[in-house]
Amino acid sequence: MFKMLVAFPGGKDKALTMSYDDGVDTDMRLIEWMEKVGAKCTFNLNSGLFAAETAVRAEDQVHFRLPKSRVATLYRHPLCEVATHGSIHPFYHKLPTSSILCDILDDRRALEELFGRIIRGHAYPYGAFNDTVIEALQQAGIVYARTTRAHRSFILPQDWLRWDPTCHHNNPQLPELTERFVTQKVGRDEDGWLFYLWGHTYEFRKDNNWNIMKTFLETVSQGKDIWFATNIEVYEYLTAWRSLVTSADGRILYNPTATDVWIKTCERSSKPTETIKIPAGEAVSLG
Repeated sequence: MFKMLVAFPGGKDKALTMSYDDGVDTDMRLIEWMEKVGAKCTFNLNSGLFAAETAVRAEDQVHFRLPKSRVATLYRHPLCEVATHGSIHPFYHKLPTSSILCDILDDRRALEELFGRIIRGHAYPYGAFNDTVIEALQQAGIVYARTTRAHRSFILPQDWLRWDPTCHHNNPQLPELTERFVTQKVGRDEDGWLFYLWGHTYEFRKDNNWNIMKTFLETVSQGKDIWFATNIEVYEYLTAWRSLVTSADGRILYNPTATDVWIKTCERSSKPTETIKIPAGEAVSLG
């Protein structure tokens, strides 16, 4: 008998995703730093709150939203995903279902029109949600939603509409978590690790601590077994992985999706683990 465990694209043991909210001018600096290491990020935007095209940031203004024209160009970057964050950033849990549905659909439609792509992700404004909010998101075609509840670990998400991140970038445990993520090996009987970092880039300006992100990106860039992914790429990959079909004895694996996936097999013996690719639309025999 053996265990079938998650490996990420290319057979990598670890994955990193990030999520930053509100569509603010400081996102530009983060994207510049992402380019240096190849990291990816999901940016959660409020389409009803874009700045006026003539808006100019005041010298003491911390939170400065970008105008629509700048949003349309900045987040087309190949390292970026765009997701919804509520058209007007409301407290969804205080609204009736019809208002929640209206707002999220307004945001989704506006962003899809602006970027010419299907948008299925979300981050809860203020981190506030309940079962009614989740039901509305499902009706609006949202497939994942990020909370603000840190679990401070590298576990894989099980409930996509209650997707808890590893931590916020201001979490005092971030240096320890980052070092462990990069330097420690994933156990032979463990699924691959996922590090999920979130925040708002204007907080770096407010707290004068850009060094936190600089150090984080420099550290994770040293990891040779890390897959950098947007939120939707993580969702699509793990959804495909979990769609694998097995024979009764578990020795034949069929991938019915359009996404290549990788598995680790862990024999209940002294044999080392083996990483195997299951190509899209194909069946593989483990022998």
